[in-house]
Amino acid sequence: MCKVEGYWNTIPKIKCVSFPIRGKMAVKLEDGRVIIVPLSSFPSIKKVPVKDRSKWYLMGGGVTWDSCPEVIHIEQILGNYHNYQHE
Repeated sequence: MCKVEGYWNTIPKIKCVSFPIRGKMAVKLEDGRVIIVPLSSFPSIKKVPVKDRSKWYLMGGGVTWDSCPEVIHIEQILGNYHNYQHE
């Protein structure tokens, strides 16, 4: 029996976020993948003060900050909501 290559049977879940490059956010998933996205796609995160960006927390399968009015879900990060809708 061959093992399926890739992440076909994996539900993407956020493990942590960081900001290693100016203007970018890195999202590490529980399965080991790291997705890097431009902050220009997330205006609500851009408004979070740089000193507070490391104070994120998981909420309902997404990530947010005390000073952010939004919860950012993995579907928003990966795009194509219908392909990645899991919860």
